Amino acid sequence: MSTQTNQLAIPEDELQFSAIRASGPGGQNVNKVSSAVHLRFDVRASSLPEAAKVQLLQFGDQRISSDGVIVIKAQRFRSQEKNRADALQKLHDLLSRALARQATRKPTEPGKSARKRRVDSKTRRGQIKQLRGKVRDE
Repeated sequence: MSTQTNQLAIPEDELQFSAIRASGPGGQNVNKVSSAVHLRFDVRASSLPEAAKVQLLQFGDQRISSDGVIVIKAQRFRSQEKNRADALQKLHDLLSRALARQATRKPTEPGKSARKRRVDSKTRRGQIKQLRGKVRDE
């Protein structure tokens, strides 16, 4: 089985799952059953294209460590299978946000009327300041 993300397939053997005990409320069950899941994905050692790796490592997310490992903790559900699916979904969401193409910014220029308004206001301001000067006797 593999995870699909925007035409990128991540093989199952590149994902490391480990079951841990969930934190928070849950009574005796939370102390006995390891229902939470840690998902680890090493970006640098993965089969992703080099450009995708660079883009992913530059993405500012706290779940990406400085070593290039994505660590996702899923503990929303009481069953390990649902938490495993939730962790995969969180990884998919993170990858799709990180690898989304950013729209290139097109530089714009102010229009003719905006330039005219700017110059007019500067001229008006200059006249106001000129009128503040001392009155000369001639």
